[in-house]
Amino acid sequence: MKFTLKLFLLSLISLSSLFAQGTAGTSAKFEYRRLIDMPTAGVLERGYTGLSLDVMPYGTVISTIEVGVFDNFSFGISFGGSNIIGTGKVEWYDRPGVNARFRLIDESTSTPAIVVGFDSQGKGRYFSNLHRYEIKSPGFFVAAAKNFDFLGYLSIHGVMNYSLENNDSDKTLNFRLGIEKTIGKKVSLVAEYDFGWNDNSGNAIGKGDGYLNMGLRWSIVDGFTLGADLRDLLNNKKFTTHSANRAIFVEYIKAIF
Repeated sequence: MKFTLKLFLLSLISLSSLFAQGTAGTSAKFEYRRLIDMPTAGVLERGYTGLSLDVMPYGTVISTIEVGVFDNFSFGISFGGSNIIGTGKVEWYDRPGVNARFRLIDESTSTPAIVVGFDSQGKGRYFSNLHRYEIKSPGFFVAAAKNFDFLGYLSIHGVMNYSLENNDSDKTLNFRLGIEKTIGKKVSLVAEYDFGWNDNSGNAIGKGDGYLNMGLRWSIVDGFTLGADLRDLLNNKKFTTHSANRAIFVEYIKAIF
């Protein structure tokens, strides 16, 4: 078993040295459309499709497919559920999620990139009594991003969003901040802070401390990115006594026309 695992890891490392990049590192070919949970000002290029998987606690798996339809416009659908990995009954989400984004302003030396969009896909378990996901969907959002040369690249991200999951009596605008720091040609560190202003009152899940998430992204082969995430490092959820929910992220991007 140990030999097989070592052989698998050596194969990945060998492939990563031969092929081009995914979304991580200084040699990245594609833009992030989200860091961990927060949307960014990235857009999938016209003629490309992206398939991603989030594998999260409680056997939750979410699949998303996106297509770059026009220049500066991409569209996608997603679906998932809880207890997909494990035993017992699978708890599918009530409906698929949809996302669309349009870049209003391209990044320049003096201005950030700015994107407007909509994303109805939340993450984690779905609570039917509250009509919301454990991690609320972004809903309508405006995202901005600026890149800087700093020991590779440093990207600063900001988002203002309004989630339609507000039956928990919390209908507030929300803000998020995030960063990406490249570590060499193939690896990036990502981090984000969700202020959680739309998840801290009424029947909300959050305590009011906000959500801090961190992750690593590794571009393994051409268009393929593997990630490991830690969510809720501040232990903001009311129903849990531990922090740092572990998760895996996988993404593959390929030209289709």
